[in-house]
Amino acid sequence: MLYIIFLTGVCNLRCRYCGGTIPEEVMPHEIQYDIEELRKFLEKDKDAIIAFYGGEPLLRIPLMLKMMDMLPAKHFVIQTNGLFLDKIPRDYINRLDAILVSIDGREEITDYYRGRGVYRMLLDKVKKIRAYYHGDLIARMAVSEESDIYKEVTHLLTLPFDHIHWQLNVVWSPEGSWRNFDAWVRESYNPGITKLAELWISNLKRGRILGIVPFQGIIKRMLFNEDGLPCGAGRDAFTIATDGRILACPIGGEFQWNELGDIWSKEPEDIRNSVDVDEPCKSCDIYPICGGRCLFANKERLWGEEGFAKICGTVRHLVNEMYKARMVVEELIEEGIFKKEDFFYPPFNNTTEIIP
Repeated sequence: MLYIIFLTGVCNLRCRYCGGTIPEEVMPHEIQYDIEELRKFLEKDKDAIIAFYGGEPLLRIPLMLKMMDMLPAKHFVIQTNGLFLDKIPRDYINRLDAILVSIDGREEITDYYRGRGVYRMLLDKVKKIRAYYHGDLIARMAVSEESDIYKEVTHLLTLPFDHIHWQLNVVWSPEGSWRNFDAWVRESYNPGITKLAELWISNLKRGRILGIVPFQGIIKRMLFNEDGLPCGAGRDAFTIATDGRILACPIGGEFQWNELGDIWSKEPEDIRNSVDVDEPCKSCDIYPICGGRCLFANKERLWGEEGFAKICGTVRHLVNEMYKARMVVEELIEEGIFKKEDFFYPPFNNTTEIIP
């Protein structure tokens, strides 16, 4: 299973859609348990994957290195804002199988949402580590109203990332933070997804798989018949808060449905398959592909039922574009251009949630 471990609740940025540091009443800023206690919990799972999270986890590099030395894991992953990437010792950075760097696309978009000068600072760090980091380097975008999904993704494809992933800023954001979500989806986002899908398919026909994670992940689910929430939250992916609580989802440490116990009173098998999405997701015709999209959004529905349906509309459009892509993929596999296994991405749960 995947374990998302909060190293700290503190962040050194204050992004427009996030707010930065997690309030201490939600989660203590520093870990309150002994690493040996966490090790005893995790060693009962022989297939553990560990993802470091925050706050900004690289504010606590010595703690991360100590955990990497002490905790048993088949894979290590980190989600970071990227500003301290070059501070990770080289012998440790290549033990990270995937690094997800928060960058929202072009310079003007990234700096608008994440702070002036952030784009150039983090890109400088990305280029430095790319010279010696051999794992999967993933650009992770938060997509909001100023974003042009086609322009942002195609820009990031020119940078030294292996894969591009994004999440729509609709899970934790109150509806009033958007001027006109409907118009943005209709005039910008959905047309951009169609253009990206066309670009992806044209590259497939030339023998190249562009590293666009939502496309790859959905095709994987179609070809290999995967089901359930793609992120695995509440099923086989869980979060360890700084106070030792076990959460189904890293978002929303204050919600009762999200708390599953703690590392002292539970074992990994006690929490497997413990939380699932509610209707209308399971009765939806695209549920086998979407899997419910997002556990937090399904449980909280911050935009109400109508808003929930609007977000689902973006997923439906994406899935429909991937149905078209699937036909091309299967033809190319039949022709011997690709093998089916070429579309098995991600190879393990690397915290890319697949469905934006």
